[in-house]
Amino acid sequence: MRIASIFVLVISAFSITACETVQGAGQDISNAGDAVTEGSQEVQNDL
Repeated sequence: MRIASIFVLVISAFSITACETVQGAGQDISNAGDAVTEGSQEVQNDL
């Protein structure tokens, strides 16, 4: 359930954020990856 929530949050943030350059797109993807990493670490800590 938590992973699904994180996934929805990341997809929402990614789709809302508009970027006009390749560098901006790379930063958005990096930020999304960071959010997924943090979320997965929280899930592992809860186990």
